[in-house]
Amino acid sequence: MLEEAEEWLSRRSWIAADRSLARLLDAKREAGAAAGVSVVLPALNEEATVGAIVETLRRDLMEAVPLIDELLVVDSGSTDRTSEVAAAAGAKVVHRDEILPRLPSVPGKGEVLWRSLLATSGEIICFVDADLREFDSRFVSGILGPLLTEPEVQMVKAVYDRPLGDQPSGAHQGGRVTELVARPLLNLHWPRLAGVVQPLGGEYAARRSLLERLPFPVGYGVELGLLIDTLNVAGLDALAQVDVGVRRHRHQDGQALGRMAAAIMRTAESRMPGPKPVQTGPGAGITQFQRTEEGGFAPQTHPIHTEERPPMTSVPEYAARWGAGARRGGHHGARRDVTGDTRGRRFNARAAG
Repeated sequence: MLEEAEEWLSRRSWIAADRSLARLLDAKREAGAAAGVSVVLPALNEEATVGAIVETLRRDLMEAVPLIDELLVVDSGSTDRTSEVAAAAGAKVVHRDEILPRLPSVPGKGEVLWRSLLATSGEIICFVDADLREFDSRFVSGILGPLLTEPEVQMVKAVYDRPLGDQPSGAHQGGRVTELVARPLLNLHWPRLAGVVQPLGGEYAARRSLLERLPFPVGYGVELGLLIDTLNVAGLDALAQVDVGVRRHRHQDGQALGRMAAAIMRTAESRMPGPKPVQTGPGAGITQFQRTEEGGFAPQTHPIHTEERPPMTSVPEYAARWGAGARRGGHHGARRDVTGDTRGRRFNARAAG
């Protein structure tokens, strides 16, 4: 491992228990509006899990301890009861297409995350995937910790064991795209990021002042893109990671992972020097094969969404809401609604070896 990455791993890695909730709450109160926290759950057909996540966050980090100011579920077109379940559990729910309605939306997780910057009010934004099982609120409190107590930190990634299926924690068989695609890419082309244990993890928190300056890949490449761009914009010391335990979620099949890998590779390639991929934009795709009833193989081409949304500061509606003049009042000031209406101990670094 590059010496700089190894030194960062030692100095910028913690476990969730390093900072008590009382300490975080004191730091948040001291910072005032600059530490307003919004939690965003991007959701697509997650009625089985989204309710429990929302309930846990409301109980532990809004009612018992007022650490979260805003809990938002952004539905990206669910055909099940995701929105109803999330609202019943106590989240504010908004549909992706209701945010910045003048701009037609495109499919993809990154699209939802990008739009959420306009739908939230906190100066710290925490993203949490909506398919997590056995969810623990330390996934959020843990990654908020460095942002509330370390002023120079701008983005914090969650670190966890990721067992495959029902295997016990420590099995280390999850994160297949991470190990086969993302980690080799980072070690080869961005070795300063070699100490990031979960580069593709969907649980991370960042300061709005950082996120609003970054482009957002609309698809699965969003996490890798934000990580690389944060390194380039803010430097390695702006990044940190916190071990939050065990992450259990729904796993995808091999072909779905292949499509995810293609999107991640395209995102990485677009950030490398030199010629760019020939196949980019809406027409980009990956061809996979299915066995036919006749015994042959039929090709199936799936689109790979390689578009990227520009930094949110370039969007007029966002600039009107979050420009320097509006920002002076903090996140509690009156703003225009997105629809147009007015209203200590280090974690064991063995996983990174």
